[in-house]
Amino acid sequence: MTSVRLPIPGGRVERYSVKNAPLPAPGGRAAPPAFNRVAYAAAHVVVDPLANGDPQLDVAIDWDATLRFRHYLWDLGFGVAEAMDTAQRGMGLEWPDALELIGHTLGEAKGRPGAVVACGAGTDHLKPGEARTLEDVIDAYETQIEAVEALGGRIILMASRALAAIAKGPEDYHRVYDRLLRQVRQPVVIHWLGEMFDPALAGYWGAADHLRAMETALSVIAAHAAKIDGVKISLLSKEKEIVMRRRLPAGVRMYTGDDFNYAELIEGDERGHSDALLGIFDAIAPAASLALERLAENDQAGFGELLAPTVPLSRHIFMAPTRYYKTGIVFLAYLNGLQNHFHMIGGQQCARSLQHLAELFRLADAARVLRDPDLAAERMATVMAQGGIGRDG
Repeated sequence: MTSVRLPIPGGRVERYSVKNAPLPAPGGRAAPPAFNRVAYAAAHVVVDPLANGDPQLDVAIDWDATLRFRHYLWDLGFGVAEAMDTAQRGMGLEWPDALELIGHTLGEAKGRPGAVVACGAGTDHLKPGEARTLEDVIDAYETQIEAVEALGGRIILMASRALAAIAKGPEDYHRVYDRLLRQVRQPVVIHWLGEMFDPALAGYWGAADHLRAMETALSVIAAHAAKIDGVKISLLSKEKEIVMRRRLPAGVRMYTGDDFNYAELIEGDERGHSDALLGIFDAIAPAASLALERLAENDQAGFGELLAPTVPLSRHIFMAPTRYYKTGIVFLAYLNGLQNHFHMIGGQQCARSLQHLAELFRLADAARVLRDPDLAAERMATVMAQGGIGRDG
């Protein structure tokens, strides 16, 4: 079965046939591929749909499937960015579950030479309004940093909703980050997550204007460059990322978090390139792995031929409201047989429309990231049937 009935604008339905063969599956290697870019995939979690609990309130993780997916990413050459927003951090995955996830993933990595993990640490265990002072924010950050470091994890210093809510200006960001960066054991990745991903982070770094905010971030980075591996910005603006990239101190990486423009940012220009820490790599991992191999071989044309077709798919998955991109990530994992159901923490499988999922299917076909078209079409038909679109007609 390589065709499926899909909705189209106007309330109509069409039969869509898969048009493209999948990309060749990477495999048969003695070791993961080598890249000339550092590439982290922010990974999603697989829930247990058979757990007895309230799916809106309770978090039940299928640990076997979740960890199997991390091995899949390591096999393809990626580092795993753990317990980030792709894992529904701040949108259902609370700190105790995030810490358990981090512990499991670090444990799996110990058995794999070369497996890289970086772990999100923030302040999300604070309830809204609980932090009243900057010391409260610092204490919350320290709690999570200490817990991750006790497990042997590297830190991705996540943006803080609590800090955004109480900071009065750039000087407050300096105070918090100065304290934290003086004490971390290993160089960290600073994560600047834009308000399109999380509205509660509007005005981060003490300014609504991103270029003004960037000045504060750059001054913090310059003051602590030895403690910073890199900065990941997720602003969906290649122009802003390039401006910041060109001003980073020597040795501090720019990790693109731009799921709209990652292909050209990773390829770079005569003045440099971005490394990557991306949620979309979860969904397009085989294509991205093949493309990064080509880039490492100085085959820019091959890199573009493989990765450029994934960009329209990514822009669709991350379309506004961008924070619901996780639904598309998990949906594509389901279509590709990487998990056996389409369920999410908090019932967020319902966060996108059937029209959205139908277009995702078409774009995934165009990008050649449907690993088994027959399976993908069969699973697509199952989801459409649940929405009232029969398999025949």
